[in-house]
Amino acid sequence: LPAGPELPAPRPVKRGRVVLRKETAHRGGKTVIVVHEFAPQITGKQIDEIATKLKKACGCGGTVKDRQIEIQGDQPGKIRALLEAEGFQVAGVK
Repeated sequence: LPAGPELPAPRPVKRGRVVLRKETAHRGGKTVIVVHEFAPQITGKQIDEIATKLKKACGCGGTVKDRQIEIQGDQPGKIRALLEAEGFQVAGVK
């Protein structure tokens, strides 16, 4: 059988831009990564689902407050990788 043209891998759906921010203030010295500035078309339910995936991937706690995801611990690399895999353009903490 001749090999047909290879199909490119499906590209993730573009879901807009989010910003990562590292915070330690008012948290007892603990670091928290905040994911914020979700596009208006992203629903609260979708933000909750993304938060759950991030918490599982990082093996840590977190919460959703005012359309912002707060993930405990200093793991911006894992958070950035997962968000980019979900189709977000990620700005902020490197």
